[in-house]
Amino acid sequence: MDAISAAPAPLLHSTVLDWYEANARDLPWRTPEASPWAVMVSEFMLQQTPVKRVLPAYAAWLERWPAPADLAADAPGEAVRMWGRLGYPRRALRLHAAAVAITAHHGGRVPDDHAALLALPGVGEYTAAAVASFAFRQRHVVLDTNVRRVFARAVTGVEYPAQATTAAERRTATELLPASVETAATWAVGVMELGALVCTARSPECGACPLARHCAWRVAGRPPYQGPPRRGQSYEGTDRQVRGKLLAVLRDAHGTVPQASLDAVWPEPVQRARALDGLVADGLVEPVGPGVYRLPG
Repeated sequence: MDAISAAPAPLLHSTVLDWYEANARDLPWRTPEASPWAVMVSEFMLQQTPVKRVLPAYAAWLERWPAPADLAADAPGEAVRMWGRLGYPRRALRLHAAAVAITAHHGGRVPDDHAALLALPGVGEYTAAAVASFAFRQRHVVLDTNVRRVFARAVTGVEYPAQATTAAERRTATELLPASVETAATWAVGVMELGALVCTARSPECGACPLARHCAWRVAGRPPYQGPPRRGQSYEGTDRQVRGKLLAVLRDAHGTVPQASLDAVWPEPVQRARALDGLVADGLVEPVGPGVYRLPG
């Protein structure tokens, strides 16, 4: 008997929803007052970045740009500047591009149609489903890293999901999606919260998990991961670190920056040049003359 039949979907739903009601974090993008734009901003920022780092950046962003048109009216370089040290700064450019498209094609309002969301620059399958679910209370499968990990353990009986989302995972998520629209949206965020707080990647707290009695991985004795080596998150000495140091100089400058100022932040010239070339290729930095750079205007 598979895990879904052993623990019927309605039982999983009620268990997770009851747990979420009692344990959900009080986050600003979950309040009734949060606009669809605020939800979209949070979803862009939360990709690969923990909540505690996102909270101050999120507040500052919405104070400056409370609506898509406000951001669209500014240069994309200002989005990169405000992104600060959240990491993966191309997300700032994508969010700016989405704001421009929303302003130009949707009257400045985040569209509530899933297909229209998916057509926005920088919005992929996960973000479109998340915004449609959390901002507009629609019924969609929302599969982020936390949700995939909960389903891998509780339903499939493995410690970690595959590195890329599989068709089998999508089928499982679709089978478990509640029929009720309102319940489906809460289920999505509830499973996500369970993965973030309890069913964590490195130190799952099975003793505190509401699904412990129904979890296929726990019932099987928590067998260790058997897949290909999982990618680490090394940072020190990488091109990503160099890119961050170069961008920090440009963010703080509020104008053009000479090559000499960039050279000063990293001693190895080949890696430094490679990182700078990558920033230019990604549209995060603009050359404005021989040996002179700025954030994109």
